[in-house]
Amino acid sequence: MDDYRVVADAIAADIEAGRLRPGDRLPPQRRFARQRGIAGSTAARVYGELVRRGLAVGEVGRGTFVRAAKPPPEPALAEPGEARVDLELNFAVLPEESARLARALEPLLRDDVLTAALHPIGAAGTRAAREAAAGLLARGDWRPDPATVLFTGNGRQALAASIAAFVPVGERLAVESLTYPVVKALASRLGVELVPIETDESGLVPTALEAAGPVRALYVQPTLHNPLGTTMPPQRRAELAEVVARLDLPVIEDGIYTFLRDDVRPFAAYAPERTVFVDSLSKRVAPGLTAGFLVSPPAWTARLASSVRSGAWAASRFALEAATQWIVTGTIAGIEAAKRRDAAARAAVVAERLPGLRGDPASYHRWWELPERWRAETFVAAAARRGIALSPAAAFAVLPGHAPNAVRIAVSAPPVETLAAALDVLAGLAAASPDDLLTD
Repeated sequence: MDDYRVVADAIAADIEAGRLRPGDRLPPQRRFARQRGIAGSTAARVYGELVRRGLAVGEVGRGTFVRAAKPPPEPALAEPGEARVDLELNFAVLPEESARLARALEPLLRDDVLTAALHPIGAAGTRAAREAAAGLLARGDWRPDPATVLFTGNGRQALAASIAAFVPVGERLAVESLTYPVVKALASRLGVELVPIETDESGLVPTALEAAGPVRALYVQPTLHNPLGTTMPPQRRAELAEVVARLDLPVIEDGIYTFLRDDVRPFAAYAPERTVFVDSLSKRVAPGLTAGFLVSPPAWTARLASSVRSGAWAASRFALEAATQWIVTGTIAGIEAAKRRDAAARAAVVAERLPGLRGDPASYHRWWELPERWRAETFVAAAARRGIALSPAAAFAVLPGHAPNAVRIAVSAPPVETLAAALDVLAGLAAASPDDLLTD
């Protein structure tokens, strides 16, 4: 057995026996190498092996820490958790939604209409669907050309089709250093390497993209970024548009949360000739009632349609007819407005209970950089013991072992009163000592 694995086994045994506890910091690699009488390169491989096994987590600029628990067998955020208060998955289904949606679907239940809706359909959908979707997605002075709108079964399929269209197997896709976990999973399945790009308080840093080396495309979330909750200001969007033009780079813009900021022009308005705009109904309506949208530059519409077909990612005709009906009757517009009011009410609760969290007030999620005494994994474990599910930064980090000491709080799912109580519990946790709380 390789020497580094022998040493990693010894550390693993210490963790299993409780001699190293969740949240304990491992020595700096140079000191560890001296203590063990091994080379510095071997120490680095030991720490990498511990991270790979899920026994440790690295935090940029802070060190390597014993993980609070072994990682779950499924990808983070893949399925609803069993916690009593879900601040992990990010979706809102308002009490009045079902009745609104049902009323709008009544015309589809006529025999002749339903018969047509049961037939197959291609990526381009119908003319009525394209016109409706173009109106739904329009923001400010940006309105998609209906001829360039394509449809998929959901937003994840739209992302998969976009990535597959522009990034061949083995090639590189640039993304923000903290990104949507589903994109990490899609890249893995499509054989695509993700290249993390630095971000700051305004979003992705354009000069960092230029310095990243050759990539085939960029995936970016400029509006209500997941997980940071930030919205890229107009000046940064303009700067990024100049950089991707110089690099001749296709851009995949994830607009899934743009319905909460209907006052913001999408990045596609700044670089229309090279931006594919992706959206869906999963957040603005509900996860179980969805269709995905792709808005393509005219030169790429056929290419993207081919990708949708080859991946079998096209929407069902009934779902498309339902979505069209919800749009043209104003049902979705009413739900969007209600969710913007709901998000504002929850923002007030967050500001009162946990002031200072990072994120746009319009967002349904916030980013919490934890106090020094807490490690993100340890804090998530302590919250889970109190029936509250959170997402650690590691779920969003592109590079394993390079997660900041932070958690994402999704505020959309529980009732407002439950949310307020849960945030009070989290505030109490953050103010306490991990040693006191993890053993109670």
